[in-house]
Amino acid sequence: MNKQVTLDNVHKRLLDNLKTGVVLLDSKLRLRYLNMSAELLLEISDNKANNTFIGKVLLGAEDDIQEMSEAMEQSRSHTKRSAEFGLKNGKSILVDYTINPFEEKGEILALLELSSLEHAQRINQEASLHNAYSTTRELVRGLAHEIKNPLGGIRGAAQLLSQESDSSELQDYTNIIIEEADRLHNLVDRMVGSRKPLEIAETNIHEVLERVRSLAEADPACEHITIETDYDPSIPSIAGDADQLIQATLNIVRNAMQSLNADESHDKEKRIIFRTRVVRNATIDTLTHRLALKLEIEDNGPGIPGELQETIFYPMISGRPDGTGLGLPITHGIINQHRGLIECVSKPGKTIFSIILPFTMSERNTG
Repeated sequence: MNKQVTLDNVHKRLLDNLKTGVVLLDSKLRLRYLNMSAELLLEISDNKANNTFIGKVLLGAEDDIQEMSEAMEQSRSHTKRSAEFGLKNGKSILVDYTINPFEEKGEILALLELSSLEHAQRINQEASLHNAYSTTRELVRGLAHEIKNPLGGIRGAAQLLSQESDSSELQDYTNIIIEEADRLHNLVDRMVGSRKPLEIAETNIHEVLERVRSLAEADPACEHITIETDYDPSIPSIAGDADQLIQATLNIVRNAMQSLNADESHDKEKRIIFRTRVVRNATIDTLTHRLALKLEIEDNGPGIPGELQETIFYPMISGRPDGTGLGLPITHGIINQHRGLIECVSKPGKTIFSIILPFTMSERNTG
């Protein structure tokens, strides 16, 4: 008996390590078991789903359920691509699925495999963004080098001219040249981003966010904006550079404030929400982390224009006439240095920047 229990636990651990959602169905298409990936995909626990008819979990799936039932009756495998199902929480999922019936101790059962297309698309998008960002960054670095060299010459010449001239009027002109050269130099440095290595230490993400909130609320631009928090107090410390994380999140918050204040049609309370959660089996680049931190910054502003959503993390891309387009690329760089992931989902009335960070920066692929 004990040997069988141990074997069952091993099987469960193996299934929970799969990235594909696996659901065990009985002959009446009732859920008998969900692995961890299926729980995350369907947003329902194994215990809560136990003995629930699949049609009460996958909504609007009558045709698919009929095909699954026929596959069970005929003891044949059935696969469908790009099936869209509704969930109880109002969300929808896009999956490829395969149902494989089998007999166990005289009972007809079936394994339903669910592969999230959104997950695959997100990984592809992340890889594409990383490659494009790296290419753009190298281009900007090369351009910055070409700009800074003559800029240094202009500044040096202006200093020499200032030293040689006794005219106060010329002094004013040379000072303007020097100040503008310094401003452009600083702008180029911001474009390139900091090469300063991270100072990694145990970091309380809520202390980071509270610091960001105090800085934001001290800004006159936040006068008519409410900042709310929705923290998970059980979240442990992460390995990170607190100052850099403050800068990264503050850039997002300032963008949200500017967006909210620029929306003249906004007749609701202007609101920004800080939210923290723990997520399971988070895939970042090629690494999978059993547990990771998810930080969301949400605002109820007008949203990011559709044509900009794919490029907002590229340097010099801005939706505002007076914007430099440097804040979000700097944020992306900081999160990337932390081996994390940043995403954005935006529509009118709701923009969410999601940052996923591993709790330790030495984790390796465990999937």
